Order: sequence, then C-alpha cells, then structure tokens
Amino acid sequence: MNKWLTLLGVGEDGAVGLSTAAQALLAEAEIVVGAPRHLDSLANDCRAERQAWASPLSASIERILGWRGRPVVVLATGDPMHFGIGATLAKRIAREEMQVLPAPSAFSLAAARLGWVLQDVECLSLHGRPAALVQPLIRPGARILALTGGAATVHEVAAILVARGFGDSRLTVLEQMGGAAERVTAFAAKDSDQHDFADFHTLALDCVAGPAACVLARVPGLPDEAFQHDGQMTKREVRAVTLSSLAPLPGELLWDVGAGCGSVAIEWMRAARGAAAIAFERHPQRLAMIAANATALGTPGLEIVAGGAPAVLAGQRPPDAIFLGGAVSDPEVVEACWEALPAGGRLVANAVTLEGQAAVIAHQERLGGEILRLEVSLAAQVGRLRALRPRMAVTQWRAFKS
Repeated sequence: MNKWLTLLGVGEDGAVGLSTAAQALLAEAEIVVGAPRHLDSLANDCRAERQAWASPLSASIERILGWRGRPVVVLATGDPMHFGIGATLAKRIAREEMQVLPAPSAFSLAAARLGWVLQDVECLSLHGRPAALVQPLIRPGARILALTGGAATVHEVAAILVARGFGDSRLTVLEQMGGAAERVTAFAAKDSDQHDFADFHTLALDCVAGPAACVLARVPGLPDEAFQHDGQMTKREVRAVTLSSLAPLPGELLWDVGAGCGSVAIEWMRAARGAAAIAFERHPQRLAMIAANATALGTPGLEIVAGGAPAVLAGQRPPDAIFLGGAVSDPEVVEACWEALPAGGRLVANAVTLEGQAAVIAHQERLGGEILRLEVSLAAQVGRLRALRPRMAVTQWRAFKS
C-alpha cells in the first residue's frame, strides 16, 4: 500500500518552518491533523481539511484509521517517534503505510542549548505522567531531560530532589525553544518556589548530591529501609538473588503473588526499561504500603490488585514471570500460576518453613527446575564482642516452562 499517512515534525515556528519536501507533502494532503497552534500556522492557501486532536486522543486515532488510503498529514512537535504521537500510530499502522519527517526533538534542542552530550543523558516524558518517574534516575552526577505536563511538574520534581538530599541540583527550564519567546531559566532545586514558568517547556536536571543524600542504585537489592514494611518482606540479600532468578527484561510483566510491601515487584520494574508488574495482596495495610513504596521508589505504574490467590489471578494479563513469596504451600495457587505462564516463562518461589520447603521439593519433582538454599549471616554484638548471627534460611525454587 502507498504511504498514505505522513508525520511531519514541526518546531516552535510551526508549519512555516517546514522543509521544501515537507511543504510538498503538505500541499498534497486532503486532511491535516494537529494541535490548534500547529493548524493555525498553516498557509492560507492550504486546501486540506483541518482536524484538531480530539479528547480523548483515541477518537482521533480511530478517525485517522478510517481515512486509510487518503493522503493524510499529522503535524507533531519535534520528533514524532521520540515520546510523540508516532509511537502511538506505529502500533496501529504498518510502516509500509507511513512516512515520518522529524524535526529536532525537544531533547536535541535542550542538549544543544546546555552543551550536553545527548547519549549520556537520561530522557523521559513526564507529560501526563507522575513526577515520581524521575526517582530511579536520580544519582550523583546524573543529567536528565524531561518533557513536562505543566508548570507544576517542575516544582514536584524539585520537591523530590530536595527530599532525597539533592537540593543543590541545578534545574534548567527551557521554554518555547526555537521561537521568538524562547526563555531559559536556571536555579537550584531548593529554590524552585521562587520561579514561575509557562506550561510549554522542557526540564533539565543536573543532579548534585548533598552530604546526606539518599542514593539508590538501579541494581536489585535496595536496603530494606528503603521500603515501608511490617516485617513481612523479602530481605535485601535474598531479594537480590530472587531478582536475578526472575531475570527481568524490557517490557516484560511480573506477577508478584502475595506481594507484601511490593519490594520484588518494585525492583523488577526498576531493573528493566518498560518492565511492568502486578502486585497481588489481600491485607489492606500492606496494600497501602505497596502504593506508598511504588511512588517513593519511582514505579507509580505498578498495578495493585486486592484479593487472595488463586481467585484474584483469573482474567489478568498473562505474565512473563511469577514470584511466589508466601503461597508456595498452596497447591491451587501454584497450579494456577503455572497454568498462567506462557512457554518460556519462569516461576520463582521462596520458602522458609518446613512445610514450604516440602512443597517446593514436590513442585520441583513434578514441574522441573532447580532448588537452591540461601543462607545469610550478619555481624551482631554479643556482649563486648561480635559474632555472625544467621537469618532464617530460604529455599528457592526456580523453574522455566518449556
């Protein structure tokens, strides 16, 4: 099929700044879709029908699909394929039907203004998303560029930095880059309340850690103190091994069955780009802890489902991996989890009690996989001296479904 759909990236100067090739494609279009400010920048002699984005956006996507075969142009800010509308359209329209002519993205423009090497910068979108998504990226010396959803986002990010002990970090707000009203404002995170901004801007963070900064690595095995918990959690050293066994990959989904405070699900999401998780938990207090931990540790997208397994598992999206932290003794739960796993999926279960260990051995004999024993001892004071005090040993079963 002909490339009936064209995505044109535009800058702050709108359609008048398009290249000759882009102008030619625009002149051939029957329909042009874009934000009102982009449509208003079209030349008066543009004969195409103009369509502003609808709310919800899905309504406009369906309209575009209904125009298949007709010459349609979509105007988008910067690079449509970098946190832009192109990512949404590419899921519904084959690449053979679509062509993209990008303009410099907000990230490229911001890096050029700041003199930052773009491949060394963390880029994300906070447009319509929680500011907490910046949490996993904060570390000493990190440089971060973020698309924002309004002026309030700047203050929310600044508050996160201050709370983490990064109040001296330098924030730069770049407004309307490439336009006549371009403005660049720089300040320390702790001073953000002294500044006001327009809604249309890009936020740059140059992270500076204070002497008491809370630095949390992306490597699994966060300190237990990083989580709100009631003692029922997978402890740090065991959690690190558990995440290694689960082996999170970008875009994969984890079921954390009996999630406790959500530590395994949260570390799964922090470990791989686009990784998702569902935390299943029946205790109301722990459900609240999971939500608080997810926000504090940068995984606000963690899905939390209240209820007991196996009933609560029915109808959920099929997982790529499953973690059982406490229900391994229940054969109905294990069977439901194993049935839900697709080929190539993996299941990891930890057991502490004798009954749990016996169940793990039985499951391994029937379904395969391997068993390992994890024993951790920590130094503790014994009178005037010290000794290694062992924690409860954990028996882990990890299986792959062929």
